[in-house]
Parts: sequence; C-alpha cells; structure tokens
Amino acid sequence: MQQGSMGIIDLILSTDNFNDLIAVIQYLEIIQNKNSDAINTLVSLSKEISDTQASLNAQMAEAEAQKKAAEDAMNEAIASREALQKEQEQKAAAEAAAAEAALKEASQEASSTENNTFTNASGNTTEVTVPSTPSAPNVDWSNDKTNFVSSWGARINAYLSGSPLAGHGETFAEAAWTYGVDPRFSPAISAVESTKGAYCFLPYNAWGWGSSSWSSWDEAIWDHTAGLASGYGGSLSVSGAAKYNPANPNGWYSSVLAQMERI
Repeated sequence: MQQGSMGIIDLILSTDNFNDLIAVIQYLEIIQNKNSDAINTLVSLSKEISDTQASLNAQMAEAEAQKKAAEDAMNEAIASREALQKEQEQKAAAEAAAAEAALKEASQEASSTENNTFTNASGNTTEVTVPSTPSAPNVDWSNDKTNFVSSWGARINAYLSGSPLAGHGETFAEAAWTYGVDPRFSPAISAVESTKGAYCFLPYNAWGWGSSSWSSWDEAIWDHTAGLASGYGGSLSVSGAAKYNPANPNGWYSSVLAQMERI
C-alpha cells in the first residue's frame, strides 16, 4: 500500500506543468473508476454464482426427495401386488378345495336313488347333475366387444335352442361383457332354475331371482347379469352357491357347472 502511494506521488511530482498534472489526475481517476466497476462486477457475479449454487443445491435436494418418494411408492406398490397375489392364490386354493368337496358330495347325491334331487331357488325340484370336469374352461377376455358378443352369443343361442330363451344369446353375451360376468353363468342358472325359462314362478324370472318379475327377457337378462356381478363376483363359486341356494349349495354348484360346460 505504501509502495503504491509513493508511486502515485512520484507520478504527480514528475509532471512538468499544471496541465500535465491535471491529465495525470484524470488518468488515475479513470483507472480507479474502472477498477471499482470491475470490483463491483466481480462482487455481482460472485453473488449470482452463490445464488445459482444455492438454487442448484435446492433443486438437487428436491430431486433426491422426489427420487426417494418414487422409490418408496414403487416398493410399496410391489409389496401391495405381492400381498394381493398371495391373497388371490390363497383364495384360489381355498375355492379349489371347496369346489372339490362340493363336487364329491354332489356326485354321491347324484348316484343315490334317494337324494339325487334338490329344491332350487325357484322352489322346483331339480335333479343333481355332475360335470365331466371339475371346472369350466376360462373365458377369453382378450377379444373386443364385437367379437366377444358374436362368439358367445352364437354359443349361447345354440345352447338355448328350442327353449323360451332361444334367440337371446347376444343379450346374454353383451350383458356379460358390460358387467364382466362369465357369459355362461346366467344361461346355466336358467337351466337349473327353470329349464331355460320353461317353468318360471314369476313373469320372465328364469333364475329364481327373489321376488323379481320383468316385462321382457332382455330386461330380465340385463338385471340378472348385473346382480351376478354385484352379488356373486360374476362367476360360479362354492361360496356364491351357498348364497344363491343355501338349502343345497353343493348340488346347485355341481348342476350349474355341468350346464356351463355344455355352452
């Protein structure tokens, strides 16, 4: 600092006249202003860099938090799926065991000369029938609605041929598609409960469906299929059979399954 001050004094003293002195002073002032501007610019840049760094740090922290949250959500979803899969496997195993027991008992009833009939939900006496296999093939839901209704409608029409429900296969199929119900379920129940609509205890009630009656088969089919979706899971099960026909769930289950196999 002392050397710098002496250098400026020497510079001033070295001037030959007043005009040179003024020129030197102006020169020094220009240099000082430029240095001040440079310093101010550096200070401003330093603050800007500091602010940018702080912003980047905050963004990185937020990104890390979001990454952790996403990982936690993914792990939670995986755990939930695994738990759901395990639960479904346990339910499937329990249903398979119950179905095996129900079919075994129904088979014994069917071979008996005294206990080979049961009272269905319609109040009619029905013969216990046993399916050829312990379960009906799975429904292929990969088709679009048009192909699904066309394919299953034709199969159900063939099954209902000659009955009061003949020609309503497409209605059964479309209602099944809409509500996610096995398309064989409602037609098969109609066979067990009313011989496919031949013996209805109430108008258009081919399914022993409580005290319901309808004004047309189409209306009845849509309502019954919706009820199977909301109250019975949309497919045949032993637990559903116990709910539908508590008097003889095994005979009802076996007989409905036997009808489903024919569609």
